[in-house]
Amino acid sequence: MSAATASGTHAGRAARGGQRAGRGALGPRLAARVPALLRDAGFRRYWSGQTISMFGDQISSIALPLVAVLSLKASPAQMGLLAALVWLPSLLLGVHAGALADRHGHWRALMMTADLGRAALLASIPACYALGVLTIWQLYAVALGTGVFSVLFTVCQPTLFVSLVPGDAYLEGNSLIYGSRALSFTGGPGAGGILVEVLGAPFAVAADALSFLGSAFFLGRTPVAEPSPAGPGRGALTAGARFIKGSPVIRWSLLAVAIINFFNFVFFALFVLYATRALHVRPGLLGLVLGAGAVGGVLGALATKRLSARLGTGRLFTASCLVFTAPLALVPLAGGPQPAVLAMLFAAEFVSGFGVMALDITAGSIFAAVIPDALKSRVSGAFQAVNYGTRPLGALAGGVLGTVLGLRPTLWIAAVGGMAGFAVLLFSPLPRYHLPAS
Repeated sequence: MSAATASGTHAGRAARGGQRAGRGALGPRLAARVPALLRDAGFRRYWSGQTISMFGDQISSIALPLVAVLSLKASPAQMGLLAALVWLPSLLLGVHAGALADRHGHWRALMMTADLGRAALLASIPACYALGVLTIWQLYAVALGTGVFSVLFTVCQPTLFVSLVPGDAYLEGNSLIYGSRALSFTGGPGAGGILVEVLGAPFAVAADALSFLGSAFFLGRTPVAEPSPAGPGRGALTAGARFIKGSPVIRWSLLAVAIINFFNFVFFALFVLYATRALHVRPGLLGLVLGAGAVGGVLGALATKRLSARLGTGRLFTASCLVFTAPLALVPLAGGPQPAVLAMLFAAEFVSGFGVMALDITAGSIFAAVIPDALKSRVSGAFQAVNYGTRPLGALAGGVLGTVLGLRPTLWIAAVGGMAGFAVLLFSPLPRYHLPAS
C-alpha cells in the first residue's frame, strides 16, 4: 500500500467515526445538512482555525497597505518594496523550509509556532504607532518576518491536510477550506475598511494578530496522526525540485501560476494606491466594494466540485487561469462618475474571485493526488520558491514601473501579462488531466 493510500484510509476511518459522533450530538436532521468532513472533530477544528486566520488576513490585506499610504505617506516604490518583502522569504527559504519540515516532522507544532510568531510581529504595529515610533522600516521588518513564518506554515499544510482528509474527499476538503477563504474575501476587506475608518489603519492590523492566536488555539486542539518524518537523507534538499521536474502536471501548473503571480503582484503592489489616489475611493468604501465583489469567490467555491465533475479537473484548472486574470483589466478601464468606477471594481473582483477560487481548489486537489505523502512538504517548498518567489519580483517591478510609467499603464501591463499563464497551459497535459477514481 502506498503512503498516499495509507494516509487516505486512516483519515477515512477518522472521518466516518466523526460522522457517527456528529449525528449523535447534533441530531439526524441537522447532521444530514453538515458536510461530511465537518462531522469529523479533527478536520472541523483545523478548518475553524484556518477560517479565523483567513478573515484576519483579509482585514490586514487592506489595513497594512493603508498604514503605509495614510499614516506614513508611502511612495509607489515603497509600496512595491513592502509587498515584495512579504514574499521574498518564499524565494529564499521555501526549499529549505520544506526539507526541514519533512526531515523532522511535527508539522502541526511548526504551524502553531508560525501562527504565534506572526501574531507577535503584527501586534508590534499598533503598539509602536501608539508610542509614536512607527516607521516604514518597521513595516518592512514586519512584512519580512511574517513572510518567513508564512513559508514555514505553508509548507506544512499539505501534509496535515492529507492526514485529516480521505483521498476521495480532496475536492470537498479543499472546497471547504477555500470556501472559507472566499467568505473572508467577502467580509474581511469591508471589515478592514471600516476598522481603518473608525480606529485608524495601525489598530486595524491588530485584528489579524488576534486571528493568528485563534488559528494556533484550534491547531493545538486538532487530533491528527501525522506520518513519520523522512529523516536525513542524501539529496533531501533537492528532492522536491526533482519531483516537479519529472512530473509534467506539476511542472506545467507551476509555470502557469508563476506567470500569473508575477503579474498579479505587479498589479497588487499598486492597486490600493491607485484606487485611493487616482480613483478617489475612500478606504471604507473600497473595502465594502471589494467585499461585495468577493461573493464571486463564494460562488466559485460552491461550484467547483460540480464544474470539475462536468469539465474535468485539469480543464477547469486551465479555464480558471483565464477567468482569474482577465477581469483585472476592468480596473485600469475604470473611470467616470464614482458609481461607474465602483461598479467596475465590483465586477473585476466578482469574476476574478470566482476564477481564483476554482483555480486554488482544483490545484490543491491535483497536488494532493499527485504528490507522494513523503515528499509533500519538500515539493511544496520547491513549488513555493518559484511560485511565491515571483511575487516579490512582481511587486518590485510594479513599484519601478509605477514610478517610471505611471500607475494606470502599469496596471494595464499587469492585467494583460497575467493572461499569459492561461496561454501556456494550452500546450500542456493539464487540460486533459482527471483526478484518479477512488
